[in-house]
Amino acid sequence: MTLKIGILATGITPDPLISEFGSFGDMFERLFDKAGHTFDYVHFDVRDGEFPESSTVCDGWIISGSKSNVYENLPWMQKLKVLIREIYQADRPMLGICFGHQIIADAFGAHVHRYPGGWGVGLHEYSLTKDVQGLGLAASKFTLSVMHQDQVLEKPEAAEIVAESSFCPFAVLQYDNRILTFQAHPEFDITFETRLVQHLRGQSVPESDADKALEGLTVSGASTDSLAIAHWMAGFLLRNQTKPETESSKGAVAHTG
Repeated sequence: MTLKIGILATGITPDPLISEFGSFGDMFERLFDKAGHTFDYVHFDVRDGEFPESSTVCDGWIISGSKSNVYENLPWMQKLKVLIREIYQADRPMLGICFGHQIIADAFGAHVHRYPGGWGVGLHEYSLTKDVQGLGLAASKFTLSVMHQDQVLEKPEAAEIVAESSFCPFAVLQYDNRILTFQAHPEFDITFETRLVQHLRGQSVPESDADKALEGLTVSGASTDSLAIAHWMAGFLLRNQTKPETESSKGAVAHTG
């Protein structure tokens, strides 16, 4: 049976780019497809009050990135944090990306705020702190696209650190065998990341940070390890599944409020 994955959208691609690249959820679908993993998807725009009927209407969950800040603690964020804890208690696997990584940490009591070290933009390299079965990297390091000013500033008590960098000590976190989160964006390929940096240069991202990032993105041979990370994420979703009491066969119904 094909797993049903609920994508909890907390942000949207900037207007000049969305017609070409689609939503963040679309990028996840393309990434998993490219990596050879087939899922059924249902999208919920939680910013607009579209939430799933329950934590068990899908077999697994992904929380996307966003331009919002976790510490704004808006009503939809408060409701999302409740859902995060419900998904955890229901033992459904969940992935969190960038804002998703941060709001999950916040839901488990960690401090998330603007990072004193400035913006993370472009391509960043991370080091694994433990072995990840079947990851298939040539070394214990991987490179992904990043776009963030906020960070998880302390390790949630319920989580363990799986990957880190000097810029981002809590880059990948895992909560038991139920939640896996990344500060970076596996779904952002080189082309999209380049266009995004160019678009945000001099707006939200300082020109000096954007220019440094663009140097790395446009150098010959620039690449990410997104496909390897996609296998890791898909394996995490599949390894944690098949609950006989799942409601996913009933369909995932979005509602507002």
